[in-house]
Amino acid sequence: MSPKQILEKFEPRRDNLLMILHALQDNHPNNYLTEDALTETAKYLKLTKSSVYGVAKYYTMFSLKPRGKYIIRVCLSTVCELMKGYEMLTHLENILGVKPGETTPCQTFTFEISECLGQCQEAPSMMINQKVYNHLDENKIREIITEYRKW
Repeated sequence: MSPKQILEKFEPRRDNLLMILHALQDNHPNNYLTEDALTETAKYLKLTKSSVYGVAKYYTMFSLKPRGKYIIRVCLSTVCELMKGYEMLTHLENILGVKPGETTPCQTFTFEISECLGQCQEAPSMMINQKVYNHLDENKIREIITEYRKW
């Protein structure tokens, strides 16, 4: 679906900006917002490009650079950190062979850190695209990544 087709699904109101940016990013095969998408959004909503860019840059759920098919976000909020969140981070680095902020060479996984996934009662947690995984340990992480590699 083209950016124009995505934009037309929304009324041209400023309060639709976040939903528009999510839809544009989710529909791009590399899970990011292109310059063209930001420019088209600004025109459609009659906003400056810098204001649209500022929103996209501010929120960590948006990316301005290409990412992998699966976006892995590891929560490092205080609760997840206390529940061995940094150990989970290290396990993922070892399993994926990349550090936070990087994408695997095969373009399958992009590894990111999140401040909070809203899963404090289930810590430690991570999210892959829209699916949340809780009560993580090294074995569970390995099983999850193995399953995603099969797809």
